[in-house]
Amino acid sequence: MSTNQPAQEPAAVASGEGGAPDARQLRTILIAVSMALMAVIASVSGLNVAQTHMAVEFGASQSTVLWIINVYTLALAALLLPLGAIGDRLGRKPMLIAGLGIFGVANVVAGLAPTTEVMIAARVASGIGAAMIMPITLAVITSTFPEEQRGKAIGVWTGVAGGGGVLGMFLSALLVDVADWRWLFVLPVALVIVALGMTLKSVPNSRERSAHSFDTMGALVSTVAVIGLIFVLQEGPERGWAAPATLISLAVGLIAGIGFVAWELHRRDASLLEVRLFRERGLAGGSLTLLVVFGVQAGIAVVLFPFFQAVLGWSGLLSTVAMMPMAVMMMTTSGLAPKMAARIGSRSTMAVGIALAGVGLALMALFVSLEGGYLTILPGMLAMGIGMGLSMTPSTEAITSSLPRDKQGVASALNDITREFGTALGVAMLGALLSAGYRSAIDNRLHGVPQGAADTAREGIANAVEVSGSTGSHTQQIVHAAQQSFIDGWQQAMWAGVAVMGALFLYIALRGPKNPAPAAVDEAEAAETIAAG
Repeated sequence: MSTNQPAQEPAAVASGEGGAPDARQLRTILIAVSMALMAVIASVSGLNVAQTHMAVEFGASQSTVLWIINVYTLALAALLLPLGAIGDRLGRKPMLIAGLGIFGVANVVAGLAPTTEVMIAARVASGIGAAMIMPITLAVITSTFPEEQRGKAIGVWTGVAGGGGVLGMFLSALLVDVADWRWLFVLPVALVIVALGMTLKSVPNSRERSAHSFDTMGALVSTVAVIGLIFVLQEGPERGWAAPATLISLAVGLIAGIGFVAWELHRRDASLLEVRLFRERGLAGGSLTLLVVFGVQAGIAVVLFPFFQAVLGWSGLLSTVAMMPMAVMMMTTSGLAPKMAARIGSRSTMAVGIALAGVGLALMALFVSLEGGYLTILPGMLAMGIGMGLSMTPSTEAITSSLPRDKQGVASALNDITREFGTALGVAMLGALLSAGYRSAIDNRLHGVPQGAADTAREGIANAVEVSGSTGSHTQQIVHAAQQSFIDGWQQAMWAGVAVMGALFLYIALRGPKNPAPAAVDEAEAAETIAAG
């Protein structure tokens, strides 16, 4: 280790007794942060099942409803990095408590919101609270758990992060079916209350000890960059990729992103994110894997729900139940991944997971059929769940172990930003591929259908099913054409996912991380790692 640079003092881990947490307290800590994370993840996807209800009650357009849903993710993604860094400095326990408080109150307001304006404001506040919670949950694990138990705890965290969205959608759909759409907000509030009580009682505090000032400029520029790029991915499909607002947002996001990298390279002391660390295999490989895996997962959900509802004719609740096998496999294998990584190495575990996820996509592309229905895609869903679970945990551990322990809020935020970007990118890209494939395939199947009805059917399968009832003798032709064309578009999207997974597999096989490095790495050791290549 270099002797001309003082070693960074490791973050102190405080417990109620002034010592390290015992096994019982560690379990309570893990449950508390998992509950908090589940509340955040469930709020990302939960409102999707209530789009129609919100449009009717508020008299809102589809664009406004999408803003109610998307503005939460936008605020969350934009503030993850700066709030994660602030949590490192001020203390992770106070930041988690404050975030839970803001998030809980905002969800109560959203549940009672009388207008769309109040609802959107409440969702923005929820996103801010979520950005305070999400990076801290993982940072608490990496800064509190001893090294021999850290991998297992991270496996639980990644399982909740990966499968929690599907579980949240199931519970949300159940609440909508048995009660009212406003009861959706009861779930995150209940989780917050439990998490807050356990946090106050058991979660220890830890923080960074730094004599340098906070990187305010880096925080501001990174926020602008994330807002610009996430806005493009969310609004591009709706507004059009060539729309002025889309192009302006893309330009702002790219310029701010380049500016952020340049600023962080220029500021050597107490930078928000040491971008040079991306030369290190663990950080680069882990980030890229999470970007792709969560992108494919989110994109698959965009494809699966129309298949269940418009092709198979299932309800929203039944559709979410149909997604559960993939989520259960993902959450289970996330917990098993650390043991596998300990035996064969992180790189091999990630590669096996990526390969299995690719096989799952290929199975769904090859065997999906209108006649066979759900059973034709179930094997592919199970393989995908296993593959994603195996790849997510070592990827997350590779990212967190690449930064010093006192920077774990930043490491966790980087992990979360990568997930959010991947999710937005996967939804935009796979959704676009599905739509393009659908429109291309349906053109040759609408011969003799009245022009107006044919134009409506080309917009999407839900539009086709809706307009078919008013076309008399052409009803069955339109429905069958739309269903078969959807499957053609589905296959196009699946094969694109296979190609992406194949490229990622080659990258990880050649340049993936080695066995996890110790999490308590000081800055001098990190610099030596970079210098060694």
